[in-house]
Amino acid sequence: MKPTLIVLAAGMGSRYGSLKQMDGLGPSGEAIIDYSIYDAIRAGFGKIVFVIRHSFEEPFKKMYNPEKFGGKVEVEYVFQELDYLPEGYKVPEGREKPWGTNHALMMAAPVVKEPFAVINGDDFYGAAGFQSMGDFLRSVEGRTNEYSMVGYMLDNTLSDFGGVSRGVCATDENGNLQTITERFGICRKGDKVIHVVDGQEYELPHGCPVSMNFWGFTPDYFDHSSRIFREFLDSDAAKTNLKAEFFIPYVVDELIKKGISTFKVLHCDAKWFGVTYKEDRPFVIAKLQSLVDAGVYPANLWNI
Repeated sequence: MKPTLIVLAAGMGSRYGSLKQMDGLGPSGEAIIDYSIYDAIRAGFGKIVFVIRHSFEEPFKKMYNPEKFGGKVEVEYVFQELDYLPEGYKVPEGREKPWGTNHALMMAAPVVKEPFAVINGDDFYGAAGFQSMGDFLRSVEGRTNEYSMVGYMLDNTLSDFGGVSRGVCATDENGNLQTITERFGICRKGDKVIHVVDGQEYELPHGCPVSMNFWGFTPDYFDHSSRIFREFLDSDAAKTNLKAEFFIPYVVDELIKKGISTFKVLHCDAKWFGVTYKEDRPFVIAKLQSLVDAGVYPANLWNI
């Protein structure tokens, strides 16, 4: 059975200033999502599941439909909305912020019955990451609690136009994830990479592995997510903080701490890039053109 790719595309890109998931950046108007899907198809994925919002359903489906990909993959659409909660729960009064990446992932449970990967719709991950993930997912078919994450070198994931948040990872001697710590405001300062906490600067190693939200799971992960989401909704943090989010690393941390699951870190030397800020756009356009010029991608991805 071929693995599935879940693309988290429900975010509106507040810092970027527009719906960046659909911004044409490639030489033939391709968005970053197009390159991820192209790489996933080459790596043997058989289905793409888009997590979107009803507010932009029509233009999104028009741009990302099965015909576009020439029948090479199945396509499904699911929706993340604030009030999509387990039975017996309701949105706290005054909350407007979405519930986060793991809540978005959970929306795909009805249509995913095979090993699957999860990515952000506005990040470029590179072909090597998809190949490694595809190989891993095929190796764990029929098993449970054996998951993975593509780890990128910190220095390969920074923006020149502002600080970024990254999940800094620590692994054991077997290459399994032990901890993932969210660091905020990471940026270059001279020849150093730093992050700031309460006005104090701390240096981070250039080559430490970080999470870019490229995860691999088997379907049993949905059951864990459902249970832990209820625990999250019952917590004081979720009840009192109207901006608390149910991120994938939150669930990962719970499963590791309790010894329930393992997460193999698949190291990737590729340079990640994305459009966190509007100022990133010219760099991304130039980078994609250079990959086309080098023969990594065709000038028109879907000239099928």
